[in-house]
Amino acid sequence: MENDQFQRKQQDSVYSVKVKAGKRRTYFFDVRKTKGEDFYLTLTESTRRFNDEGYERHKIFLYKEDFNRFLGNLEDVIAYIKTELMPNYDYDEFSRRHDEYENGLEFDEDYPKDQKSASDKPALPSEDDVSW
Repeated sequence: MENDQFQRKQQDSVYSVKVKAGKRRTYFFDVRKTKGEDFYLTLTESTRRFNDEGYERHKIFLYKEDFNRFLGNLEDVIAYIKTELMPNYDYDEFSRRHDEYENGLEFDEDYPKDQKSASDKPALPSEDDVSW
């Protein structure tokens, strides 16, 4: 019975996009097909639990009649945050972090954002340089 349900879910999915968002969180955008040959979108946030006992999932089901209003309001809210609430924030920081993660580079969260690369990172003083 469980195997039948799994196969049905796999068949219902028409198109899927996975967005990794850090080490613990992933978003899934899945286009699914209904029995009546209609389509809808599921947005799923999947977060790994701290104790590594599985994942916590939250879903939003978005139907075709709501696509335009949803997208329009999502764009408005994001624009408001970016321009009115946090205009000086570097929104590309997370894209750079993700690229570094995907390319196998370490990302140092304490590393100053204004420096171009890890080779430009200032050396820490040694014990000989510090007077107690």
